[in-house]
Amino acid sequence: MNLQTYLVTEARFSTHSTLETVEAAIAGGVDVVQLREKATSVRERYDLGRQLREMTRAADVPLIVNDRVDLAAAIDADGVHLGDDDLPIGVAREQLGGDAIIGRSVSTAEAAEEAAAGGADYLGVGAVFATGSKETDPEESEIGLDTVRKIDAAVDIPFVGIGGIDATNARDVIEAGADGVAVISAITDTDDPEAATRALRATVAGTEVES
Repeated sequence: MNLQTYLVTEARFSTHSTLETVEAAIAGGVDVVQLREKATSVRERYDLGRQLREMTRAADVPLIVNDRVDLAAAIDADGVHLGDDDLPIGVAREQLGGDAIIGRSVSTAEAAEEAAAGGADYLGVGAVFATGSKETDPEESEIGLDTVRKIDAAVDIPFVGIGGIDATNARDVIEAGADGVAVISAITDTDDPEAATRALRATVAGTEVES
């Protein structure tokens, strides 16, 4: 699974609709899409998720659902991304099957080791930098690049950095040991999500933006 550029959807931080944003990001080469949409009802996420499932499947891009194992199963998503308050990794695996992609949010090396031992396929590490997409004080959740390096040394499974990341600092996160970066507003809150995705991909890869 390629995790280099990982889009997390959130309409409230978007210039365009989620469907338009995801379509543009796919055209720009995004590697993974996560359905988040924290401010919407489960029914709204289900309706949106069905459309995203069709779009991502046609493009061979994995679709991950944030938090909700039941929703992931209902839309036949490729997997689920879990936090501290969600179902345990093993339970999610039982519900979704052995081929499901299970991600886990962590912010310390100890939590990363526990998630890896528990069967997570990948980790979401953050918030690396201050971010406005968390409900808590963003300064309190900023872990910094040193923690990214510690997690890189602690686990062998792949992980993405998330939180306050854009094309100006994504390469720093990669150089600290992350396999990719997960972003919201760096793609969603732009006039041209396709171009933003291409720029982010180039930054992560350390190459020039393709014309």
